[in-house]
Amino acid sequence: MPETVIITGASRGIGRAAALLFGKNGYNVIVNYSSSADKAEEVCSEINASGGCAYPFKADVSDRAAVDGMTAFAAEKFGGADILVNNAGIAEQIMFCDITEEKWDRLFAVDVKGVYNCTQSALPHMVHNKYGRIINVSSMWGITGASCEVHYSAAKAAVIGFTKALAKELGPSGITVNAVAPGVIATEMNSRLDPETMDALREETPLERIGTPEDVAETIFFLASPRGAFITGETISVNGGFVI
Repeated sequence: MPETVIITGASRGIGRAAALLFGKNGYNVIVNYSSSADKAEEVCSEINASGGCAYPFKADVSDRAAVDGMTAFAAEKFGGADILVNNAGIAEQIMFCDITEEKWDRLFAVDVKGVYNCTQSALPHMVHNKYGRIINVSSMWGITGASCEVHYSAAKAAVIGFTKALAKELGPSGITVNAVAPGVIATEMNSRLDPETMDALREETPLERIGTPEDVAETIFFLASPRGAFITGETISVNGGFVI
């Protein structure tokens, strides 16, 4: 029976690329989204048209009740999720002194609490089966920190700490927990940057190009596959050498 994957924030960017890759390789895919219903439907249609099996599911990852509804849906359709990709996230460029408590709390609610909610909700099925793969999407800024992105950097650093600790706890249950830390990727999140800034970031990257969502998706897929079975607690940098 095909394995089932829940991918959060899968209507666009890295999540979309990952959903299409898993779908193409025969996995059942739950395409999570928060507001982009049309884009999530498009992802599912593309997977289903190619012979795969995908369903969209609307859930704000910061809302535990909505997340529990999503994992219940996965259990109803496929018996539960074998793989969880915690990709949903928000970002913001702002001076630290201008970060309001509301902004801080909202970013942590999505980028950190969302990881907690989805993982804890999906975990009983994995523990019962003594098998599972959890892949968390962090950021290179979670490793090095970014000026004018203190709350984002702090949140993504928290995801790395979460990954390391949980990997130790879940290893005896046959569950791996890893993170990927993308660099500058051509996603909607980075589309707000002006061309001059993108050119500067490209020049600062040793491989001299901006990453693609597919670059990150391939790493996520590897960690979820049998080829990544003996890797856990790691943070894999997918950044073209931007941070070494």
